[in-house]
Amino acid sequence: MTNQHIKKVVLAYSGGLDTSVIICWLKETYGCEVIAYCADLGQGEELSPLTEKAKKTGASKVYISDLKEIFAADYIFPMLRANAVYEDVYLLGTAIARPLIAKRQMEIAREEGADAVSHGATGKGNDQVRFELAYLAIDPQIKIIAPWRDWQFQSRSDLIAYTAEHNIPVEATADKPYSIDRNLLHVSYEGGILEDPWTAPLESMFATTVSPEAAPDEALTIEIEYKAGNPVSIDGKTYSPAALIEKLNEIGGRHGIGRVDLVENRYVGMKSRGIYETPGGTILHAAHRAVESITLDREVLHLRDSLIPQYASMLYNGYWFSPEREMLQALMDEAQKGVTGTARLKLYKGNVTVTGRKAPQSLYRPEISTFEKDTVYVQKEAEGFIRLNALRLKLSALKKDGR
Repeated sequence: MTNQHIKKVVLAYSGGLDTSVIICWLKETYGCEVIAYCADLGQGEELSPLTEKAKKTGASKVYISDLKEIFAADYIFPMLRANAVYEDVYLLGTAIARPLIAKRQMEIAREEGADAVSHGATGKGNDQVRFELAYLAIDPQIKIIAPWRDWQFQSRSDLIAYTAEHNIPVEATADKPYSIDRNLLHVSYEGGILEDPWTAPLESMFATTVSPEAAPDEALTIEIEYKAGNPVSIDGKTYSPAALIEKLNEIGGRHGIGRVDLVENRYVGMKSRGIYETPGGTILHAAHRAVESITLDREVLHLRDSLIPQYASMLYNGYWFSPEREMLQALMDEAQKGVTGTARLKLYKGNVTVTGRKAPQSLYRPEISTFEKDTVYVQKEAEGFIRLNALRLKLSALKKDGR
């Protein structure tokens, strides 16, 4: 960004090396006031010390916004209702957090009369796209400062040297084995030693799950109740959206549930290796599918499933606030109106196994599906069904034979 007429900036601030340097760099480069903002999305850290830390680094004001319940109810749950999975395995824990962080940042910018917003995402990653698409969808006129695309620094070592020169109080070393991003839904690890896709992740790295080998030798069975596509209780006890995810994270983590190691395709064009822990989300995905299996019409289910890859890509690429995502969300949610019921699951050494499902308005009818004698289904009628559906196949075969 080359426009120097900046008086006030709201920075998405984490308290780490990058954003600590950014506060000082913004003031030095633009001569502007910097407001630091941190979103509490359930990262499990004590965030109150960030206020003093940001002010020591040069911030004029600090916002710490508790967004956990909003994150769970208005972002994670809609995504789970759509069964969103990117490239078959990634449950989008990082991607779904970015639009909410950006939305609150823009609200603060508006309240403070700020000229610009800023973030610490690099020019190689997905997050720069996610943040900036959200900013511009909310306010097309907002000025965006992305230091990693503008400043002279090329490495973490450069940043550490800058902190020493400017007396910026940070705890950092040049040795960085990997980067971590954590929120209510998951923990992600990438970079550093993980950039070699052949290198196995260190067991000591994982923050929320035990290894399947170290999980209890006895399986745990739980029941999750759904209403209109949203989970509402565990074993009969009702929880708020955020508390329900936290509880399942604790249960799933104890049983080694939700670890994923993948090489994914970033929106900017390169491949990236990531390690993820999503214990609660993994359990909820399986439970939701189980309840859907007895409550969704076949064609509705198949049509919805055909759209999941597109929906997941929208989220991964940063289009949460796009008209196409909102349109598709309406379709997904329409399908969920009758998804009310309970799933029973067995958790054992990294595995989630559905062992039962029930629903007050179930489409599964034992008296029709039974292999025993029934008075509803006339098996002879299947012959005409098969012959009609085979007609085009028969015509194709006759053509090949020249008849």
